[in-house]
Amino acid sequence: MRGMIDEITAALGANGLILRGGFLFPDDEGGPDGASGEPAKSVLLVGQAGAAPWPHFLRWRGQQPQAIADPLDTWSREVIGEVAQEFGARVVSPSDKPYLPFQQWAVRAEGLRPSPLGILMHPQYGLWHAYRGALLFEDEITLPEFRETIHLCDTCVDKPCLKSCPVAAYSTDGFAYQACLAHVRGANGEPCRAGGCLDRNACPYGAQYRYPPEVQAFHMAAFAGP
Repeated sequence: MRGMIDEITAALGANGLILRGGFLFPDDEGGPDGASGEPAKSVLLVGQAGAAPWPHFLRWRGQQPQAIADPLDTWSREVIGEVAQEFGARVVSPSDKPYLPFQQWAVRAEGLRPSPLGILMHPQYGLWHAYRGALLFEDEITLPEFRETIHLCDTCVDKPCLKSCPVAAYSTDGFAYQACLAHVRGANGEPCRAGGCLDRNACPYGAQYRYPPEVQAFHMAAFAGP
């Protein structure tokens, strides 16, 4: 089994992706359908740390029609799907409908907890990581259990992530989506459009994994819409 995990890791790494842990579905829970339609017994999460997939995505993007919808989701589904086919798994994505509980799966797979921004805080990557898909297996695929780590937000006294947004989009009351969207689209939203969320960038953890400005601008453009 260790050999298979190593092979999956290598296959994902060819596109800058990484294995983000996994777990077995309990018998009384049952998983989503696997590749053949039988309930999956195991799930392995796939994602990224920092912006490692970006160059691979850009090369692919340059070969696609300009009008393609949701290009990053499409690329992720395609490259993870190739790995799924090679290893007899079914690929699912966070954007698939009906939505699957990816955030809950991530908590179970890696033991992470949400930051005040809602993004899961990673002990190494900070807020600069993402989940791009998952591999569902109808066999039991086991990984070493995660080690319990400190939740970095518990050690952060100043909480700069709640003080840097000019419209206070994030607070202890949650995310003010409409206020954020209006600001990003408005005349004063250029810093956010060009360099990403100011609250997220204010977090001191995982700074070496921070997405470059062009990557953050890409995600912000997707958030803001046409």
